Amino acid sequence: MLKRTIIMKRIYFDFRIISAILHDACAILIAWMLAFAIRFNFAIPAEHIASMWLSMAWILPMQLCLFIFFGLYKGIWRFASTVDLTRILLVVMFGAVLTPALLLMFGSPYVVPRIVLLLYPVFLLLIMGGSRFAYRLLKEYANFGALLKQGDPVVILGAGQAAISLVKELSRSKQWRVVAMLDDDASIHKREILGVKVFGNLASLSQIYQAYQVQHVIIAMPSASHQKRRKAVELANNLNLEILTVPAIDDLMSGKVNISQIRKVDVEDLLGRDVVQLDDTGLQHLIEHNTVLVSGAGGSIGSELCRQILKYKPSRLVCFDISEYALYQLEQELQHNLTKDLAKDFGKVELIFVTGDVKNEARVKHLFSKYQPKVVFHAAAYKHVPLMETHNVAEALSNNVLGTYVLASASMQAGVEKFVLISTDKAVNPTNVMGASKRLAEMVCQSLEGGTKSKTHFVIVRFGNVLGSSGSVIPKFREQIAKGGPVTVTHPEITRYFMSIPEAAQLVIQAGLMGNGGEIFVLDMGEPVKIAELAKDMIRLSGFQHDEIKVVYTGLRPGEKLYEELLADDEHTQPTPHPKLRIAIARKADAIWVKKLLKWVESSQLANESEIKKQLAFWVEEYVESAPVIVSTEVITLSNTLH
Repeated sequence: MLKRTIIMKRIYFDFRIISAILHDACAILIAWMLAFAIRFNFAIPAEHIASMWLSMAWILPMQLCLFIFFGLYKGIWRFASTVDLTRILLVVMFGAVLTPALLLMFGSPYVVPRIVLLLYPVFLLLIMGGSRFAYRLLKEYANFGALLKQGDPVVILGAGQAAISLVKELSRSKQWRVVAMLDDDASIHKREILGVKVFGNLASLSQIYQAYQVQHVIIAMPSASHQKRRKAVELANNLNLEILTVPAIDDLMSGKVNISQIRKVDVEDLLGRDVVQLDDTGLQHLIEHNTVLVSGAGGSIGSELCRQILKYKPSRLVCFDISEYALYQLEQELQHNLTKDLAKDFGKVELIFVTGDVKNEARVKHLFSKYQPKVVFHAAAYKHVPLMETHNVAEALSNNVLGTYVLASASMQAGVEKFVLISTDKAVNPTNVMGASKRLAEMVCQSLEGGTKSKTHFVIVRFGNVLGSSGSVIPKFREQIAKGGPVTVTHPEITRYFMSIPEAAQLVIQAGLMGNGGEIFVLDMGEPVKIAELAKDMIRLSGFQHDEIKVVYTGLRPGEKLYEELLADDEHTQPTPHPKLRIAIARKADAIWVKKLLKWVESSQLANESEIKKQLAFWVEEYVESAPVIVSTEVITLSNTLH
């Protein structure tokens, strides 16, 4: 059965090619005869009729040979495009030059008028190109013509390249029927794109809603600023429309998805940030053909760092993590990508996945000795504030401080050029153990900068929360909404900074390139977001009305602050060439101080946690243990306005 199917397909394929060749042979005959007919006003003299047929005897096979040589029969007519038209144009032009050249070279015994040599290629191009596109139109109408009046009416917000591609894709959809496009570009208002009218700006949505009774809008502005996308969401929400969007511009450019894979708008789209501009040339020099090690590679930031680093084609990427499962997941993803089409983007990269604890000095030194990394990104850390505040104080200090020192010292001994520490905004005026431990890690790295005979430069990057990271509030809210609520918020006034995981990773790599050693880079986190308003946004975007999901305030957790800071009271910043990076001028420590600190951390493993917290204030002057904040449990419902 399979063999018979293959034979039938082969016969059909051969028949299609033969049919196309016969069609083009007829096109050559018609174009040649038409050129003669027009030259003589459709009254061709007898002697010229003989010339026409005699010249055709060699022009026809010559032209068909050119068509085959130029690959004219590799395409499929029902998918004819400008690529096919360009190919036809080239071969016809080549034939138009070759025909008189051969006539002149071989001294033809018959006369071909010069105007015929000019008219023939024009007619041939029109017949061949026109017939192919006419065939495609007929096929598309036969396949999709009945769909033009089917499907739910939908409005597309945006009229750029992404929107145009989407209109083209949806024209073949049984589910959607595009009735209007809206865009703030006044120069295209009242004009049509692929048969769809651009009625006006985004604010015209209410009029379109009333005119067409639409229930859905698709936001097709992947490269627009997040403020503009948020405005579009608010306009649609005010009309209680279901909102969909096209994939993000990074996903479209990487080829992970295509424009037709529309999805519901998520909160990440509202908190999204503008595209980061990177110094690709500099990053290429830093990473390409070099060995890079990422600690905490299985985590949210660590895994994204690995993805971003691969784009710059290191010779080897060492992924180091204590979690076997997280490392396994990363291995499956990266190995899969390297065996797909993405291999051409990443080049030949040796991927090394190693488990281990950053505090294990022997293990760390062995890895550095074996793989000799040039650049190290240290993302391994305990970061969950409430968990580290109780029952895990000593371990938080040991992992975040001692682990950083072990990794940094091994980097110096192995001759690593750049060591980049991933820090946090919670290290600023810390009120919790996690934040204080990360501030100490910063000071450890700064103390090692410029050490004796060391060529390693230490760079610290400080930023806030990332969207969707493990343990962050957004996955928690999403899970609570899926269960029907309530959504729990610790305090009505609590605020946090947010940025996307890819943006954070990109800026970390950029800071690593720019750093000369000892700097603390502070990322531009944008405007702080009220967590209560974020919860309301997520409830509304999940399709629930204002009274269906409740928001409950539970009170601040141990060590939690109402708001985070990016700079301490005694710090100020200096600008950098990158608009989203600044350098904090912070208090530093020397090697003697760090030596005493490490002894204290090691001696505190079995100490009472209350005592450790008291002593912590000596090492981190800005640290003030937070007092519990009592907030009476309050239940609110979502207001009618999207914030």
